[in-house]
This record gives sequence, C-alpha cells and structure tokens, in this order.
Amino acid sequence: MQKTITLLLLAAVSNSFAQEISIKDGSERFSSGSHDCFITSVYENSKDDVMSKWKKTLNNFKDEKVSRSGDEVFGDNIVIKDWGNNPVDIYTKFDEDKDKKEVKMYVAIDLGGAYLKSSGDKDKVKYIEKLMKEFAVEMTKDAIKETLHEQEKIYSKLEDEQKTLEKENKNSKSDIEDYKAKIKKAEDEIKTNEADQVKKKAELETQKKVVDDVKKKLDKVD
Repeated sequence: MQKTITLLLLAAVSNSFAQEISIKDGSERFSSGSHDCFITSVYENSKDDVMSKWKKTLNNFKDEKVSRSGDEVFGDNIVIKDWGNNPVDIYTKFDEDKDKKEVKMYVAIDLGGAYLKSSGDKDKVKYIEKLMKEFAVEMTKDAIKETLHEQEKIYSKLEDEQKTLEKENKNSKSDIEDYKAKIKKAEDEIKTNEADQVKKKAELETQKKVVDDVKKKLDKVD
C-alpha cells in the first residue's frame, strides 16, 4: 500500500514538473558572444550535476571535443547523425537559482555561420527541443526520485521507531497486568495468612491451657 502511494505521489509530482518544463526561444551571452538560443529549466537538481550530465549527453554524439568551463559546456564539432555529417558547435550556459531549486539551460547551436534558432530549419529545431525537453524532464525526475528515496528512508526509520514505541507500550501494559495479578495474589495470600494467624492464635491459647494444666498436675506430685 505504501509503495503504491509513493509511486502515485512520484508520478503526480513528476507530471507537475513535466508540465512546467518547456522550451523557449531567447538570446543569451556566451563565451563566444551573444547568440539566439533555446531555453529550458531543470528543477530540484544542482547546476554541477546538470552540467555533468549534459556533458555526457553531448559526448554520446560523435565529437571532436566537449569541454566544461565555468558556467558553460562547449561541444566542438559535434556530429548529429540525423542531421548528416556536417559538424556543429553547441554552446550551453547554465544559471542556477538555489532558492527555487531551478537550473536554467541556454543552448545555442552554431551550424557553421548561422545559428539554429534563426535558420528556419524546423526539423532540426524540433530535434533539439525534444532532446532538451527529455533531458530536463529526466534530470528533474531523477532528482525527485533521489529526494523521495531519502525521505522514504527517514519515513522507514520513523516507522521502526513507532513500532518500537508500540512494542514497549504493549510490554509495559503486559507488565502492569502481571503486577496486578501478583498484587491480587499477594492480597489474597495476606487475607488467608491473617485468617490462619487468628486460627493459629486460638490453637496456641488452647494448647497453652493444656500445658498449664499439665504443669499443675506435675506440681501436685511430691
């Protein structure tokens, strides 16, 4: 049951972010100058992790070099098979808002004199938008899953502590019942003992008379 609720919660949160994640057009200043670019956001993740993962993503393509410097990842002479054999340069700048837990990505693609956003090549634009969207959604989901895993560990620990407290409470109540039974038994034994003492005292008095009578008889014998 808990696992089902967890999965539903994760799906709901992930879908919520997926709806927020979109690809927008814009312009940004890169190390090579200001360029038209595509913009998206990764949520609940750190800039360092997002940059590292994006560098690996670009390395999956045939490339001459993918480097990272400061807030930027640069893919030099990236060859995307779906676009043919002409290499492109991919500039990606990252900006982190730690309070919002948001990492913005600015991606500019130099086709060789012209930038993709203004090239009018709709198919290539769709390809990059799809690549960026899938990347942003995956990175956001992975971060949420990691957070969820940590929170589940805390929940599991608290659950164990709760079970321990319940067990201790049950044991204490059981001890109380045992003590009550022992007290009741002791009270009954006290009553029986007191009654036996009364009887025994009467027997002692009777026996004392017998002893006294025997002593008197003894005294009378010269």
